[in-house]
Amino acid sequence: MNRRNEGVTPHTLLCRYTTDAVFYREDDLVRDLLGKATFVDVFMKQTFGYAPNAAQRRIVDAVLVTLMEHGLTPSAIATRMIYSSSPENLQSAVAAGLLAVASRFVGTMEPAAQLLDRIVAAGDGAADEASRIAQDYRSRRAAVPGFGHHMHRPDDPRAVALLKLAREVGTFGERCAALEHLGASVDAAAGRHITINATGAIAALLGDIGIPVALMRGFAVLSRAAGLIAHIAEEQHDPSGRFIWDLVDGAMTA
Repeated sequence: MNRRNEGVTPHTLLCRYTTDAVFYREDDLVRDLLGKATFVDVFMKQTFGYAPNAAQRRIVDAVLVTLMEHGLTPSAIATRMIYSSSPENLQSAVAAGLLAVASRFVGTMEPAAQLLDRIVAAGDGAADEASRIAQDYRSRRAAVPGFGHHMHRPDDPRAVALLKLAREVGTFGERCAALEHLGASVDAAAGRHITINATGAIAALLGDIGIPVALMRGFAVLSRAAGLIAHIAEEQHDPSGRFIWDLVDGAMTA
């Protein structure tokens, strides 16, 4: 038994109903939200308990747009394959793709955010902490979370645009600055420039608007679900599932 919950009646603050109304937290769905609040507004209020200001809304929207589409990555391939096998269950195909939102694809902002938190916590020693992190990863020949990309070199245009946006809207804060410290240290340790990738920038942007590390991947899940629905829409009129199957089968069994 979880002793923290002893004697406490489980409850939710997220939604309640009356005979003539539905409430999201304290907001009346019909009177307060429909046609008046954006999806981002309601998502942020439901999840974090506050409605975003204009700057935060632009950051969240930019993050969701950035994460929505990555081409034929493992998540998109999984979705297309499951849909080709079970076209009557669109949701199963999306769920299959979302399982690939993890520590190596799409959801990598969490470990990057943890490193940025370490640098911020170091205070005046931020640059030294960034250097220690970079040297540690270099000594282990491990990729630093939030850095490197197989295609976007020398810089990831998405990261450049996201950090520029943070400056424009006034949310560029401690974690964006920490990312710059870490970028300089990663370059110094490698002896060459290593790009800051999109998820590294997203970790910094979300951190600077107060998003907890443990919920950052939720933005990837939310956005990627939309992207996977788009892959299903394309699969419906221009299917590739059988081609992918035959391609793998031929390469692996020939």
